[in-house]
Amino acid sequence: MGKADQTVKGRVPEPMKILYITPRYYPHIGGVEYVVKSVAERLVRWGHKVAVFSGEPNIEIPKEDNVNNVHVIRWPVWSPSNAYHVPRKKTLFERMLENLLDDIDVLHIHNIHSVLTYYAWKIWRRRKNCKLILTPYYHGTGHTVIRRMLWIGWRRIIRRIIRDAYRVHTVSQLEASLISRDFQVPAVPIENGVEEKVKRLNWKPSNYVLYAGRIEKYKNIHRLAKIILMLNKKYGYDLSFMVIGEGPYREKLKKYLDNIGINYVISHFKPYEEYLKILSQAYFFGLLSEKESYPQSVNEANAIGVPVVIAKPWGANFNKRRRTLIIDPESNSEVLAMKISEFLKQVANEPRSNVPTWDEIAKIYIQKLYS
Repeated sequence: MGKADQTVKGRVPEPMKILYITPRYYPHIGGVEYVVKSVAERLVRWGHKVAVFSGEPNIEIPKEDNVNNVHVIRWPVWSPSNAYHVPRKKTLFERMLENLLDDIDVLHIHNIHSVLTYYAWKIWRRRKNCKLILTPYYHGTGHTVIRRMLWIGWRRIIRRIIRDAYRVHTVSQLEASLISRDFQVPAVPIENGVEEKVKRLNWKPSNYVLYAGRIEKYKNIHRLAKIILMLNKKYGYDLSFMVIGEGPYREKLKKYLDNIGINYVISHFKPYEEYLKILSQAYFFGLLSEKESYPQSVNEANAIGVPVVIAKPWGANFNKRRRTLIIDPESNSEVLAMKISEFLKQVANEPRSNVPTWDEIAKIYIQKLYS
């Protein structure tokens, strides 16, 4: 792709040197990993010099490699249950980051739920020689009792990082509102994109409901299963439940699904192409969690045209999307099953949503975050 393709409103930006900080990176699967990879690889193609500094729980010493022309530095971290991401070998860590910061234009840190973010910010603060961009994925608090307690002190640190940032980038308008409410800092909402090939897929429904993502209790996967049972028993559907993901609630979820007698499959994360095929054949995609930022799974389902059932309040981020039902989790499950049944009867007649591609979103990054 040539320089002309970088044009944002007619202007060709100068090549930049950008360093991303992220808790994990490809081949790990997750929303943040996917967002950073999608943008970084496009910026490289457009002539920018991009490096990713990533936490990696499965190594003892730092490693460097190249992923589709993106220089990736993987740093050993302590990461119980894939959380916290506390860097090890801190003296060496600080020396490495200081060297990297000597020659960049933009430091873009992802995820304020990672301790790696704090150390990267602390090192940046010593010199402040480049633009600091922060994408927090802020939900207002933690999602477990322990994490909510930790947030009491952590919030003070995050406040300082947010106020130091040149731009605070949120992935939704709702998240921008939370940042403004809790930290009195304006944010730049830019939603996530999808791969161009996702938009070329079509919805070909089979007889399963799909959930994909972290398997945590607060995701309300068990409640979705209960509603699927009601759809089958009361409204004549014949739906099974497919769960793709990993997380600490996995075994308890299996026991629950066994007890209620639903036909289900739980599998680990799939290769991307395989996942897209499974998604395109879902009867609908369900996510009843009340604590989200901007799930890529919903974004991709919308792009394919798969019907989506999502919960308030964050579901309001998708209120202009077609084939999308936003439900109130305060309603009882019988009421929700009735609404979902009515939604499913009509949804095939609606057009699919117009979801932006990553090419479009990366150009907005350059214009609104880095320029």
